[in-house]
Amino acid sequence: MDIVLLVVSFAIILAGAELFTNGIEWFGHKLELAEGAIGSVLAAVGTALPETMIPFIAIVFGGGIGASEVGVGAILGAPFMLSTLAMFVTGAAVLLARKRRANREDLVVDPLVLGHDMGYFAVAYAIAVGVAFLPGDFILARQLTAIVLIGIYVWYVIGHLRAEAAQEAELAPLRFHRLDRRAPSHPAPPRLRIVSVQVLVALACIVGGAWGFVDGVQGLSRSFGLNGTLLALVVAPIATELPEKLNSIIWVRQGKDTLAMGNITGAMVFQSAFPTSVGLVFAPQIWSVSGSGIAFASAGITFLSSAAIILPMLARRRLDGRALLVGGLFYVVYLAVVLASLAGGHV
Repeated sequence: MDIVLLVVSFAIILAGAELFTNGIEWFGHKLELAEGAIGSVLAAVGTALPETMIPFIAIVFGGGIGASEVGVGAILGAPFMLSTLAMFVTGAAVLLARKRRANREDLVVDPLVLGHDMGYFAVAYAIAVGVAFLPGDFILARQLTAIVLIGIYVWYVIGHLRAEAAQEAELAPLRFHRLDRRAPSHPAPPRLRIVSVQVLVALACIVGGAWGFVDGVQGLSRSFGLNGTLLALVVAPIATELPEKLNSIIWVRQGKDTLAMGNITGAMVFQSAFPTSVGLVFAPQIWSVSGSGIAFASAGITFLSSAAIILPMLARRRLDGRALLVGGLFYVVYLAVVLASLAGGHV
């Protein structure tokens, strides 16, 4: 039953994330935001919601050490998957579609904008991981750090909205457009009312799916006697990061490279602030390197993979699909470490 619950929860989470992303893009269009702001802020928040809701529900409503371990694993696993597997999948998509793309293997992005995103991520995530090295009874320091992280993200969003000039963006039809009989058919823009309805329905799907997923992961961890943190670190993000991966593939094929990469880097900034704040506030004792060394080691891989991709891009002032493939190597290395730890019973 746990496997069935996981599969059903995956489907609900992904359906909700797709609805949310589609709706939030139209919402951004009505606000006359540019493609970069929509990708790095609105779409990134939408696709990051599944992995945000999982630790929130696990830690706040799950109760107990086991639920908190699932939450901490999901928090650490999300940026790890984006900096490794999501980057690899996007790079592979570029290479596979290069014959149909005007710029072949090159991604049409502004390196400075991506560097701006990753700079905010590096600072916020370094602060969040840094407090994990403090003694477990430093609870107030962890809670104050959460406030700092939220402030960093708010400043990041303000900067994006100020820097981007409004421009038209080609959007897919609103999924709920046909339900609004008073509105003209696509390509006429939908009314704000039906856009809001779609976003609320999507949020309900994401919350419900995340709740079921937490129960499924905890059930599997009990059945196999495995550490819930590592199950959530390896299993949960593969499913919950699918919205980012699938959206990036679609946007790469459409030549919307700014959306494809902004969706990933923007989600990483969001995850370095909000999900980590949940762990710092509601599970301060669990947010510690001493209790989850292997899990927190994923943060080191995240920094290494991000640096291996972003620093050469900034030096060359360009980004190509092959450069993103290095993320897959870091993912395989860490996966081997996790499997070795599980086999050796060190976790």
